Amino acid sequence: MDHRKQRPLRQRPLLVALLAVASLSVVLPTQAALFGKSPEKSAEEAANSNMLAVTIWVDASWGFRNQGAANALSASHRAFTTRGYKVASVEPYIENGDLQGFFVTYQKP
Repeated sequence: MDHRKQRPLRQRPLLVALLAVASLSVVLPTQAALFGKSPEKSAEEAANSNMLAVTIWVDASWGFRNQGAANALSASHRAFTTRGYKVASVEPYIENGDLQGFFVTYQKP
């Protein structure tokens, strides 16, 4: 029986840091490029990159929040559903009691 103790990951900070950077470098470049674009452009890029799931930001901080937000969500849903995605979740972001927008996640079935 081997009596050597295995060191937990928390005692290997360099290994943990390298794993984190490697994981982020695989996920972030494509995903980060989708924020700040129109839903149509984001949906097109996600489909072209064969992303199985994508989260975008839908801004609700301009104009009439209820009408503007509903119209923006409808446009986003339309853009993604035409490319084969389904809505996985819609999470509102509220800051100081004001609706700022939504994080919307789409997923390919």
